[in-house]
Amino acid sequence: MHIETFREYCFSKPGVEDDFPFGEDVLVMKVMGKIFALTGLSNEDFKVNLKCDPEYAIELRAEHSQVIPGYHMNKQHWNTVYFEDGLSDKLLVSLIDQSYDLVAKSLKKNLKEELKALQEESDD
Repeated sequence: MHIETFREYCFSKPGVEDDFPFGEDVLVMKVMGKIFALTGLSNEDFKVNLKCDPEYAIELRAEHSQVIPGYHMNKQHWNTVYFEDGLSDKLLVSLIDQSYDLVAKSLKKNLKEELKALQEESDD
C-alpha cells in the first residue's frame, strides 16, 4: 500500500484529521484529536506506527518480519509496520482499523459521543 492510499483510507474514517506536530516530515493521523497512526515522510521506506493490542502485537511480530516494535513509541502497544514490503492490503487495512478502534475506544465520553454522531452521519 502506498502512502496516498493509506491517507485516503484513513480520511474515509469518521473524525480523522492529519497534523504535523513533530515537524513537517512526520505525518500524524488523529481520530478526534488523538494519534492512531504516524509516519515519517522523509524515510526511504514507507512505514507507519500503529497502535495494537499487546498480545496481537507479539503475534504479528513473530509472524511478519515487516512488523517490529514501535519506533519511538511504547513498544507494548505500538508496532512499526512496513507498508510496501509484501504485507497484503487486507492485513494493512485491518491493522489501521484496529489502531483507529483502540484509540477511539479510549476517547473521553463527550468525544465518543461526537464520533458516534459523525459515524451515523457517514452511514446515511
